[in-house]
Amino acid sequence: MTFAELIKEKRKASGLTQPELAEKAGVGLRFIRELEQGKETLRIDKINQVLKLFGYEVGPVKLIREESGQ
Repeated sequence: MTFAELIKEKRKASGLTQPELAEKAGVGLRFIRELEQGKETLRIDKINQVLKLFGYEVGPVKLIREESGQ
């Protein structure tokens, strides 16, 4: 699931419009629209402001890489 899909799903499940979500999260309506459309270059701090409303957060995750055997 992408961020766009997650945010849109959680927003709708909460019965919020995009403007209502923007207001509650303290971000602009344009940001919410771009987030739900899957724009790839968005500020992580603002994404976290939105995700926090739904109990989520973006953060560093260590990648586990398989050995190539070389």
